[in-house]
Amino acid sequence: MIEPVSRSFAVMEALSRRPQGTIAALAAETSLPRPTVVRLLQTLVELGYATRVSRDIGYRLTDKVLGLAQGIRFVDHLIDAAAPHMSRFTREYGWPLYLGTISNRAMTIRHSTAAESPMSFERAALQRRSPVLSSALGRAWLAFCSAEERRAVLRDLGVRQDAKLTAAFARIRRDGYAFTVLPRSGRLQGIGVAIRKGERVMGCLSMRFIRSALTEEEAGRRYGAPLSALAAAIAIDADR
Repeated sequence: MIEPVSRSFAVMEALSRRPQGTIAALAAETSLPRPTVVRLLQTLVELGYATRVSRDIGYRLTDKVLGLAQGIRFVDHLIDAAAPHMSRFTREYGWPLYLGTISNRAMTIRHSTAAESPMSFERAALQRRSPVLSSALGRAWLAFCSAEERRAVLRDLGVRQDAKLTAAFARIRRDGYAFTVLPRSGRLQGIGVAIRKGERVMGCLSMRFIRSALTEEEAGRRYGAPLSALAAAIAIDADR
């Protein structure tokens, strides 16, 4: 752990629990020396995340800290926009859907209709993390995001985009959907589509189905177009 960063967040968290705080109060709560708290507060003031109210009252956070949660607030907005559409799809077609976003080198499940599906054989798995390169969610994201974002994600994963990956992403863009790369023994398969506005990928949807019930070709033929239409409808609502 990088100690200065840890201490800075300790002071910010202590300030977030009160309208304002004095140096003495913050030092007592964080167990940091007063000179350290003073230096950290000066840095937060210079960066615009805190302001000094007065000598007696102390310091308070500014509304700039709200920007740190912007991504989280958008995920909540995306879930609100997607949930009704996903429920309608599951009522019509039966199969469970999963909504995922990229987070810290993995795809994280943010919402699911598994509990609403009569054809689901797994739990909703909220916050479950899936590999970016092999999951339908991750492959759809990489295929449809901007080239700059794709390079950044692959670089973070320690992966180079070789000819095989380039061809796979081109095929996904041509078809409009991606499939999970499964081992031979894999029982459940996923078909994924991107929720996007232009080159901006907001999230991805995956429909999970039993391999013995559908081949990938059948899944693409039956559900590729409905899933793409679903993603487009969610993108419109999420962009409002």
